Amino acid sequence: MKNVIKLTWLLVIAGFFAACTKDNNEIKIQNHDQDQMMSIMHQMMSKMDTMKMTKDPDNDFAMMMRMHHQGAIDMANLELKSGSDATMKQMAQSIMTSQQAEITQLTAFLASHPPHTNDPNFDTMQMDNMKKAGKQADLQIINGDIDHDFAILMIGHHQSAIENARLELLHGQEQRMKTMATNIIDAQMKEIDQFQDWLLARGNK
Repeated sequence: MKNVIKLTWLLVIAGFFAACTKDNNEIKIQNHDQDQMMSIMHQMMSKMDTMKMTKDPDNDFAMMMRMHHQGAIDMANLELKSGSDATMKQMAQSIMTSQQAEITQLTAFLASHPPHTNDPNFDTMQMDNMKKAGKQADLQIINGDIDHDFAILMIGHHQSAIENARLELLHGQEQRMKTMATNIIDAQMKEIDQFQDWLLARGNK
């Protein structure tokens, strides 16, 4: 009888702590098809999937990054319009300013640099990076909170940009694109740290 009473109390206590944990630490999940940030990510991936490759690493890096940057700008626009956190809004504005400037540089490069080299391995690796990034995005836990979803999806977005920039450093020939690749790596690694710190401080909620 004593053992039954003891077991009952243990179950009551366990249930109490489970309820507290659920109330305080539960991470909400939203269906990806209903999430505004994820919709922008999917639209960007669809556009990149249809990009016609030239097999010139510098040109294909420039074309891909131009689409990739536009996706980041679209996400940043949504954050500025619908987000509520001052830190995320500040990061969104910074991303818009820097990546719009880089889009201008990428467009100027493409206008002045006809493709002339042939490196199909670069295109294959670049597309593999994008497909991997798309899968990783679909595995992310998103909750419909604009600030949270902007932060967590931009981490993966930046990581894919960094991987492609590293490919450009290995395969590219034009110094303009190699310099841009280096700048992308440096800037976006710092921003990933900022996004991660912000998410950890909020318990990823």
